[in-house]
Amino acid sequence: MILGIGIDIIEIDRIKNSVDTFGDAFLKKIYTQNELDYCLVKHNKYQHLAARFAAKEAIYKALSGTWSKVASWKNIEITNEQNGLPVVKFSGKLKDYLSDDKDIKISISHSDNYVACVALIFLK
Repeated sequence: MILGIGIDIIEIDRIKNSVDTFGDAFLKKIYTQNELDYCLVKHNKYQHLAARFAAKEAIYKALSGTWSKVASWKNIEITNEQNGLPVVKFSGKLKDYLSDDKDIKISISHSDNYVACVALIFLK
């Protein structure tokens, strides 16, 4: 059973502008250290940062119908399996909410200028 679905699209330049304007304050507010370690060494770091931002937004939207508590940006971490598939890791109260009976899947796609993500939360 599907509990929530969310989608987000973002311009990569919007993330670049936020980093250029707010620097570390922006990065440390939105991203976990693992996400920063992954993204900031990439050739197109802004594309990777935008992908994680869009994923977090899509997940928040998917959670909106079932999760009424406020969660931090850092309660959601986007990593990758070795084959490149994105994986979502939760911490804090979100980790407890999305326990053994629920699962989440995301799909991320990008072009030169945009990143989009779809998130689906469902009962196992």
